[in-house]
Amino acid sequence: MCGIIGISDHPEAAKIAYLGLYALQHRGEEAAGIATFDGKDIHLIKDRGLVFDVFKEEELSSLVGRVAVAHTRYSTTGSSSKKNCQPFLVTHRSRGVAVAHNGNLTNTEELYRKLEEEGSIFQTSMDSEVIVHLLAKAPNGDYKKWFTNVLSQLKGAYSVIFMVQDMLVGARDPQGFRPLVLGRLGEGYILASESCALDLTRAEFVREIEPGEVVLIKGGKLESFFLPGSPSGKRSQCIFENIYFARPDSNIFNDNIYHVRKRLGARLAVESPVPGADLVMPIPDSGVYAALGYAQQTGLPYEIGMVRNHYIGRTFIQPTQFLRDFRVRVKLNPIADVIRGKNVILVEDSIVRGTTSRSRVREVRKAGARSIHLRITCPPIVHPCFYGIDFPSEEELIAYGKTVKEVADFIEVDSLSYLSLEGMLSVMKDGKAFCDACFTGKYPVDVPANKSKYLLEGGVC
Repeated sequence: MCGIIGISDHPEAAKIAYLGLYALQHRGEEAAGIATFDGKDIHLIKDRGLVFDVFKEEELSSLVGRVAVAHTRYSTTGSSSKKNCQPFLVTHRSRGVAVAHNGNLTNTEELYRKLEEEGSIFQTSMDSEVIVHLLAKAPNGDYKKWFTNVLSQLKGAYSVIFMVQDMLVGARDPQGFRPLVLGRLGEGYILASESCALDLTRAEFVREIEPGEVVLIKGGKLESFFLPGSPSGKRSQCIFENIYFARPDSNIFNDNIYHVRKRLGARLAVESPVPGADLVMPIPDSGVYAALGYAQQTGLPYEIGMVRNHYIGRTFIQPTQFLRDFRVRVKLNPIADVIRGKNVILVEDSIVRGTTSRSRVREVRKAGARSIHLRITCPPIVHPCFYGIDFPSEEELIAYGKTVKEVADFIEVDSLSYLSLEGMLSVMKDGKAFCDACFTGKYPVDVPANKSKYLLEGGVC
């Protein structure tokens, strides 16, 4: 999770980055930050809170320069304290370096140990800081050799943007877990987690950064190269980006998220129909497009039976269960006149811990539904994620060790069906290019040796 953006060679770099962060707010609500370079100094503002809360006109005006890197954070390793806000800024050999990182490294503990033995002193609990220390230790050759040396030591998931004075550097891990797109903005370029950030800034979409690719951007010129062994041909794109996390108006992984989710819903309707159902209803907002696909496939009426309070953020990405539970109660309000006396098909993207789903089902039941049939657009999540999505330990996952009937009883629905793994992969443009470890336990990159410590600490991008 987390959203990153970089702007090169634009007179209003900070303001463009600010707009881009607005488009990427769904990727993280804990903190936001922007760093710029004015030709001599790096300027940085970052704090906990939403983009709107962190930046006002006065703050934006102080961020001068034609190059910027920005970040909106949801923690998946490291705590959510202010010291862990990004971009992370250091000065190395008289050069300012700012880093914005999305993803999780799986060899963080090993690198920490090595770096501390060599004298490094860490200021944060972020795996992102490891990257900065590696930059400081690497031989000071040309930029291509410098970043090849550093990035080749990383394992796991990363889409990362560096600002090294007036140069912007973007990189994606060899498996391509996290998205990163490239756009043209006037005479310069823009890098962003999703294409929706390009749309808002009126940038022209150029292409996606390829897995294992590194781009160096300076003065309106772009140079690209691949890390050793890349591209290998084997991709492990995070399928949960398509199912839930990315915005529906984004194009990532060579597909449009809106159409992917409609296809998931249509396939779910084929696999798991509900005889005698009166209507199809999404759980907003993540289930909206899948529910539309389900309704179109079955011919059943599509109804918006819940109104979402859009001043409440995404419940899944709240850092504690207490906040998730609170936001569920105030986020969605059922429309009783739509639901009362009806056999309802509820469409949702996924079930993680189960508590949020149960709260929503109870609200629909209170609104007078005769029966509730929950349909999920992915298979049961039974394994934790080590690559940047906040799926906790197996014991916290409601589907782990339980039958579908047991999960249905916990959530209090009349029936529950998940989309099959084969059905889910069949609607992707290239089903073999995705990581499905949270469903299958088949991790494409070695997981941390100390898994329990990794999951317990829970938090960095």
